[in-house]
Amino acid sequence: MTERRIVVLISGSGTNLQALIDAQNTPALPDAQIVLVLSNRKAAYGLTRAETANPPIPTHYLALQPYLKVAPDHTRATYDAEVARIVLAARPDIVVLAGWMHVLGEGFLDAVGPLAVINLHPALPGAFDGANAIERSYAAFQKGEVETVGAMVHRVVKAVDRGEPVVVRTVEIKKDEPLEAFEGRLHRAEWEIIVEGTRKVLDEVRPI
Repeated sequence: MTERRIVVLISGSGTNLQALIDAQNTPALPDAQIVLVLSNRKAAYGLTRAETANPPIPTHYLALQPYLKVAPDHTRATYDAEVARIVLAARPDIVVLAGWMHVLGEGFLDAVGPLAVINLHPALPGAFDGANAIERSYAAFQKGEVETVGAMVHRVVKAVDRGEPVVVRTVEIKKDEPLEAFEGRLHRAEWEIIVEGTRKVLDEVRPI
């Protein structure tokens, strides 16, 4: 049976990555292996999570600003193309953006073509696109501007956080509770849906 190959892009501590590491080759994510973790931050603890996994997962680091300073012809577009080259070299069946804090441009999506790319976003479809979605959704609920909040896994398209939802999960939020309490509850939901969304899309592109 052919192994189903996953590339994960990260920027931070890698708790969502850890959920995928723990799920690979289990009933939650059968016959699947993370073959590369790419970070755009050198200090991202997710790289350590990958390197200390059993077996260790190959890692790569490529940050935008250092890349731009290397050569005068380096641009945001060529950076995205280089990210695509690194990703495609790992021959993945799916690319999972798990806390990747960089908007990938058209050059990346054009280069990877029909390859399945999904993203974890801590908000419901159509709400709080872009950065700081947790804080913004919390504030909106506390002000009475929204009644429900949550998280989703969606397909990556050229419009930020506007791709077709794969998994959507509402998350409980309480009036006047601390942000940290809501954030912890939301992160636990994220760890579940990132595995569920990866499994769902993998089953479409590479059935067991």
